[in-house]
Amino acid sequence: MRSGQVIRRGPRGCSRASCRRPAVRTLTYIYADSSAVLGELATYAEPHAYDLCLEHSEKLTLPNGWTVIKEESANAEAGPNSDDIMAIADAVREAGAHRAPSTDTQMPPQQSAQELGRRGHLRAIPSN
Repeated sequence: MRSGQVIRRGPRGCSRASCRRPAVRTLTYIYADSSAVLGELATYAEPHAYDLCLEHSEKLTLPNGWTVIKEESANAEAGPNSDDIMAIADAVREAGAHRAPSTDTQMPPQQSAQELGRRGHLRAIPSN
């Protein structure tokens, strides 16, 4: 180990020079779109992403003409609300009401003899 080299253990720190605060957000640039994505702290440190502390993530400035996409925390509202659940339930009921009854006569006799079971789009076929 060289003198002056810092070994970080535990939480990752802010990527900004001389900042020792822990990182809470990750910044990634998309050069082709002239935009940047600021989101939750990435699971792993990536070489082309920047981990920022809360202060530096709030004071983020970009070059003129660039846009920033801020991904909100997934913890803010975990899961769908009651309206979303009712809409899904209604869609499932409607899809079930319009389903045509299935018959085994559509399947060739050779295939139905080899097939062990069927559930939706999955089939269990015995190996020879």
